Amino acid sequence: CAPLCRSDNRAHEKGAAVAADGDVNGEQQSTWTVSLVGQGWSFTASATQSILHSAEDAGIELPSSCRNGTCRTCICLARSGSVRYLIAWPGLSVDEKEEGWILPCVAHPTSDVVLQVPYAVAV
Repeated sequence: CAPLCRSDNRAHEKGAAVAADGDVNGEQQSTWTVSLVGQGWSFTASATQSILHSAEDAGIELPSSCRNGTCRTCICLARSGSVRYLIAWPGLSVDEKEEGWILPCVAHPTSDVVLQVPYAVAV
């Protein structure tokens, strides 16, 4: 199920209620696993930093430029999982959010996430 990201800075994945603070079904978790389909890689992502930053900490370079959610260079498809945004409206349309597109430069995980990022490279 693709994540549905709402403009009120909360995300929702079918079957899991997710609050803006990352509290999932009453349980606080600080780290999640992000998996990249295609490459077969995974890394640990902190709920307190962006997925892009966590990828870099793990030695994985995701496409990026602005790092503030406006240029869309990092746009990728979340095949499963959920995220939250600390900015009011990241550079995604409502339709893109409903289809599962995210901006890893400003997206924070609130569950394990599976991403399709064709241009990710190990550094």
